[in-house]
Order: sequence, then C-alpha cells, then structure tokens
Amino acid sequence: MSLKAAIAAAAILTFAAGAANADAQKYVAHLTAGAEVPPTTTTAKGDISALLDTDTGQLSYTVTFSGLSGPATAADFHGPGGKTTEAPVVAAGAGTTSPISGVLKLTVQQTRDLNSGNWYFNIETGANPKGEIRGQLKRDY
Repeated sequence: MSLKAAIAAAAILTFAAGAANADAQKYVAHLTAGAEVPPTTTTAKGDISALLDTDTGQLSYTVTFSGLSGPATAADFHGPGGKTTEAPVVAAGAGTTSPISGVLKLTVQQTRDLNSGNWYFNIETGANPKGEIRGQLKRDY
C-alpha cells in the first residue's frame, strides 16, 4: 500500500469513528391550549419533533399544527422556563405555516436548558398574541 493510500485510509477511519461516536438526542412535545400560560380556549393542536446532534450542537426540528383560531403570527422556542412560567424567545421558528422545519445552532447553556426540560415551543395568533398552543420539549428516549 502506498503512503498516500495509507493516509487516505487512516483519514476515512478517523472520520468514520468520529461519526459513529456522535450522539443524537430526540425531543418531542405535544402543543395544546391547556399548556399555555395562562391556558387558552381553542381546539388547535400540534406536535414538535426535534433531534439534537450533541457533537455539533445543531437542533433539527419539525412542527406540525392545525385548528388555530387564525393565521399563526409567530412560532418560537422559549427558555429557560418551566411548564407554568413564561420565558423569553430563544429562537424564532423557521416560518408560521404548518409544517415548520429548521435547524438551530445551540450554545452550551441552551443545550443544558433543553436537557433540563426548560424549553418550550408555542404558536401565536392575532386572537392569542402571547400564544395559542404550547408544548414543553422533553427527551424522547
């Protein structure tokens, strides 16, 4: 085997080993009116599924929803905040029409807050400017 071939093989094995060690963590939430603070009265519902690559800090997510009282005016991640508290916007969702999909680059602190269950996603409408439906993200093992 030539020196170039040996170096190329070593590089491929090193990359493959690193990729094999990557840890992907899944998070989910069901968005409901009752989870809003304070709760709203709507039949709207939604779901979010997210995957965190712990090596890169990238959070890939998809949100689906239906039955809102009107068009969504905002769809955001909030934190840190528990189930009964309001929290500032951490990142805006990548749109307001279902489905919403995007990728966020999290800081170390944001990753800690997410892992601690202190992130939620909510969708706002004209009738409910502070949020019509909301869901607390939790790790899905």
